[in-house]
Amino acid sequence: MIRRNVGSKRPEVLKSLLVGSALAMLPALAQAASPEPKGFRDWMAGCDNLKSCTALSVPSDAVDTTAYLRLERPAGPDGASKLVLRLRGEWQKPPLAVALKLDGVAFPAGGKAMPVTADADLASVAFQPAETAAFIEAARKATKLSVAAPGVLAEVSLSGAVAALLWIDEQQGRLNTPSALIRKGSVGTAPAAPALPVVTAKPASGTLSEKNGKALATALRKQIKQRDPDQCEDGEMTTKHDQAWPLDGKRSLVSLTCSLGAYNASNAFWIVENGAVASARPVEFPQNDDSEKNVLINGEFEPKTGRIDYFAKGRGIGDCGAAGGYAWTGTSFALTGFSMMGECRGIGSDDWITLFRSEVRTAK
Repeated sequence: MIRRNVGSKRPEVLKSLLVGSALAMLPALAQAASPEPKGFRDWMAGCDNLKSCTALSVPSDAVDTTAYLRLERPAGPDGASKLVLRLRGEWQKPPLAVALKLDGVAFPAGGKAMPVTADADLASVAFQPAETAAFIEAARKATKLSVAAPGVLAEVSLSGAVAALLWIDEQQGRLNTPSALIRKGSVGTAPAAPALPVVTAKPASGTLSEKNGKALATALRKQIKQRDPDQCEDGEMTTKHDQAWPLDGKRSLVSLTCSLGAYNASNAFWIVENGAVASARPVEFPQNDDSEKNVLINGEFEPKTGRIDYFAKGRGIGDCGAAGGYAWTGTSFALTGFSMMGECRGIGSDDWITLFRSEVRTAK
């Protein structure tokens, strides 16, 4: 389950940054990485293992146009901030440009319209470096960003923005240095970013026919049922999705579908050696926060790459939840990536806060 870790916030505005009613119903929604995103009133922020950090405004609920700001900054002395405004609406024709105001005052200075790029129902406004710096400075006192275009009206709250950016400065070691976003100093430099972890994925090898794979999954399901009758739902709709793949000449990976919902399926993964289901061992996915470490939501294994990806949806449109992946190294599954979003507010998965990343190479 996605855990709650929201820092200081207004409960009436950000009722549950990392837990919502839709999310709470999923027993294995997220594979938690540390640290989790923190809440700052109407904003949230998080950093990954490379100290690359993201700040996000939390869009208002029940509005015609979803609007939010996303600032991302990599670690290190040369880490440059990238600020983008996202707009999502049910328009037939997205706006070509928008007018922005900070507390009623035109932004940028002079009131020039900001160009928009659009992809289906998502429109984006990318801020140039000078505009980003000016916006951060103005956000110290401003309370909201207003967005206007023909047929489009939206607002972004800036309550908590400065606290979120200050927290990022702290995480990246920028406080009181010239490169800080908020608390600047005249001397000092930010430490270099940690090295990017390299995970070598081993593609599946060996042979296992579809018929034999189904038979192996059926035998394992029967064995698991004897161990714990309540561990995995047993019915026609779940069993027909069971799968098995060879990992090498001796070991096979078996996925049992333990529950099915409208848009989520929980998959339990097991490793079986030489077909001996009695000694099958559950896969231990690193940093899996579920009580059963071998369970992923919507987990799919790709034998050609040796990788498992999952996408746990907090609701059907996939605007909240957790996503990530693991790679088979020949001995175990290693974490390759993880991102999450605890608020179901129209934020697409590409904009979720990344908490772990790596470089994945394929073994020769």
